[in-house]
Amino acid sequence: MSAAPLGWPGIVRLGMVQSAIGAIVMLATSLLNRVMVVEYALPAALPAALVAWHYAVQLTRPAWGHGSDRGRRRTPWIVLGMGTLALGPLLAVDALAFFATRSVAALPLAILAFAMIGAGVGAAGTSLLALLATSVAPARRAAAAAITWIMMVAGIAVTAGVTGALIDPFSLQRLAIVASGVAGVAFSVAMLAIWGVERRPLLVAPTEERPLPSFGAALGEMLTDAEARRFTLFVFLSMLAYAMQDLILEPFAGLLFAFTPGQSTQLSGVQHGGVLLGMILVGVGGSAFGGARRGHLRPWIVAGCIGSAAALLGLALAASAGPGWPLAANIALLGFANGVFAVAAIGAMMALAGAGGGGREGIRMGVWGAAQAIAFALGGLIGALGVDIGRALGGSASATFGAVFVGEALLFLLAAALALRMPSHGSRPVAVREATA
Repeated sequence: MSAAPLGWPGIVRLGMVQSAIGAIVMLATSLLNRVMVVEYALPAALPAALVAWHYAVQLTRPAWGHGSDRGRRRTPWIVLGMGTLALGPLLAVDALAFFATRSVAALPLAILAFAMIGAGVGAAGTSLLALLATSVAPARRAAAAAITWIMMVAGIAVTAGVTGALIDPFSLQRLAIVASGVAGVAFSVAMLAIWGVERRPLLVAPTEERPLPSFGAALGEMLTDAEARRFTLFVFLSMLAYAMQDLILEPFAGLLFAFTPGQSTQLSGVQHGGVLLGMILVGVGGSAFGGARRGHLRPWIVAGCIGSAAALLGLALAASAGPGWPLAANIALLGFANGVFAVAAIGAMMALAGAGGGGREGIRMGVWGAAQAIAFALGGLIGALGVDIGRALGGSASATFGAVFVGEALLFLLAAALALRMPSHGSRPVAVREATA
């Protein structure tokens, strides 16, 4: 069908939904994590396990995506997901009260709360990406991916600053008020942003002549597609490498470079600044040079993966060189390369989502979202365990960190090799391009 693509204001509106998702997730993965460990003196493994659990729940992403495919509309699933996501941290705050009294109800309540967070992210996030894939013109897809990721990071940063200012002096009551305010504002912003978007025609319309297959049949249909399977493996490997340094980078700076907690936190800021710069480069450059098509995004993906591998090998050398190494510049390069490959990969994901024909975008986005969730859950754990095991076996800190960074670099090179096998222009026409031809 012929339809006008979603313009820049509409893309920014959908980016506001991603900002709202990031704001609420920040409560669970950052603020509640710190409160559990510091203010309530709970074992650090407990919030870490709960965060891993919320990633595990996101394995339901394919089911959420398929549900939005069969329902022919994404908005109800985004609303359902945002509502579930907003209630999750509030339930987690209630669980803290039970932890304070050592009630047996505390852990089951916390598990339920983080399950709601994971399910909410899965339902809202998957349907949002599917909506972008069906409503954004190919020429703007890389920029749309960059905008939504940048807005998510902005949502996290703004929420962290506001909650940090409002939470002191700490009390459970104040935490409940702040968390309720963040969840309420984020949910309201998301509802205003999504309102009316699907009243306009989409670039890709589901095929009305035949009903969509069941979940099992749709999943099997996707997994018989060699290109989709290869891309799923690429997403898993690249995001596994992306996440492995999350929990060890600041300890690395502290142990081998004598950075103070404040200095290591600033180093994290340098990395995220590099990520944003890489996202902006691909968002602008990818659109300017035809980056909307999968084949034209491939050089950005490969360059980002190779650049990330080079930066990680630099960190492995830094582990041996010590304080004389330009660590901040090395970390900035890592962030920049990460941002380049991540946004290019999401742009390619949007293009490939329509390759199975109209009405398949949700389940495809769901499968790739599930692969990413597994990678994030395993990545930080593998990186941290690698360092702990290496040191427990008598290895020096420099050798142990170096070995983990080399392992990450190899994963990025494997991901780059997979990306090189992506077809230059796709093995068949993509539904979005057919709709706009």
